[in-house]
Amino acid sequence: MTNNQESRGLATLVSDLAQQVTTLLQTESRLLRAEMSEKISKAGSGAAEVLAGAICLLAALMVLLQALVIALASAGLGAGWSSLLVGIIVAALGIILLRSGTKSMAPSELTPDRTQDQLKRDARVIKDQMR
Repeated sequence: MTNNQESRGLATLVSDLAQQVTTLLQTESRLLRAEMSEKISKAGSGAAEVLAGAICLLAALMVLLQALVIALASAGLGAGWSSLLVGIIVAALGIILLRSGTKSMAPSELTPDRTQDQLKRDARVIKDQMR
């Protein structure tokens, strides 16, 4: 092979590599956008769960607190102790519901894990091909 043919062959290889890297980056960019859209949708669902839990908690709180306080007071516990006991139980339930919903909105749930893994694999492949 002549020097000119080798130069053209090398230039073609470099050009092909640049084109493939560009295509790869575009594909990874689309994957990142799709995954982030999925994660944001998941966070939105978590926010809806938090809101629904809070609304249910408030509605139930009003009705059940009165009924339970009256029932406990009628059983001889006393109005003050009845109110305290009922308040603690309802607060614990509210905390459980809110934690469940906010867990879906945690920053660790929003990271594009699949895209990060794919980018790492792609970087390894590119390094191997450059050797």
